[in-house]
Amino acid sequence: MNPSIATLTLTVIAGAALENARAVNQAGAYPAAGGLAIGITRSDASTGDPTPVDVQGTATAQAGAAFAKDVPLMVGTDGKLIAHDGAGSKHAVARSLEAATAADQLVEVLLVPSSGLAVNAA
Repeated sequence: MNPSIATLTLTVIAGAALENARAVNQAGAYPAAGGLAIGITRSDASTGDPTPVDVQGTATAQAGAAFAKDVPLMVGTDGKLIAHDGAGSKHAVARSLEAATAADQLVEVLLVPSSGLAVNAA
């Protein structure tokens, strides 16, 4: 695993208990599968705690399943990332910079803005 290079890290107040290296939304919770994410947590957090979240650059993320290098990723369950399934209603949140060979592996990903964070769906 390569070290991550975050170019922007923001603080989010945890809306629930959070684990390191998982996708979160602006409410400080894990998004629904395929949902919008603002970034990847840099540490564990208890409800109400401020936690750093990488929102631009690269980040270390936890895989929810095996996936190849250089594929778009979406949120699976509990903020873990999985390969995007191609459904247009689901949001890509990152691109894999290395392969994950199993669930729960930590991998470096390139963060991409969730399109729904910038514009409302028609």
